[in-house]
Amino acid sequence: MKILFNQVGKKYNRQWVFRDFNFTFEPGGKYAITGSNGSGKSTLLQCILGSLLQSKGEISYTIDNKKIPAEQAYQHISFAAPYLELIEEMTLSEMLTFHEQFKPFYSGISKKEIMEMMQLEKAENKRIQHFSSGMKQRLKLSLAFFTVSRVLLLDEPTSNLDEAGINVYQLLAEQYLYNRTVIISSNDNREYSFCTNILSIENFK
Repeated sequence: MKILFNQVGKKYNRQWVFRDFNFTFEPGGKYAITGSNGSGKSTLLQCILGSLLQSKGEISYTIDNKKIPAEQAYQHISFAAPYLELIEEMTLSEMLTFHEQFKPFYSGISKKEIMEMMQLEKAENKRIQHFSSGMKQRLKLSLAFFTVSRVLLLDEPTSNLDEAGINVYQLLAEQYLYNRTVIISSNDNREYSFCTNILSIENFK
């Protein structure tokens, strides 16, 4: 999916987070959005996702030269972020089953295999409210990586992960990006070392 930003800006009250953002995210491209803490990286990702509305400009989405309505773009996007809410009353197995009803996983990958790859198999019947922050982040990454989607948005993907978790993330990045457009908000090169396009949000103030 191609994502075109035309003079896009976002402000809160009278303060601009970013503005005059003109850029095209090409299908299959790998992009990193960098910048200091609080500079607007996460806000930019949420505008792409559609969970935040930009204050000015237009964001357009195109698949095979056909324009997709902005309110439908989320159907083609998967997203992971430390602040993303999970249904904590569910067990891990229940969460995977529930998610798959709305956004299917790639064919040939079972729930059991997902849990094993994320090193969460021992928590299959454990309620998410009892997960550590690292376990929750692994779950969020699994929901994003293994969901069928044209675009993958990752906001600080190794937050709360120990070294073993970071290794799992890097393995997923090597093997399961397919032909997606990938956009990562990060200041940690380990999270976006495979990206070929680096954008600093500081250039759009």
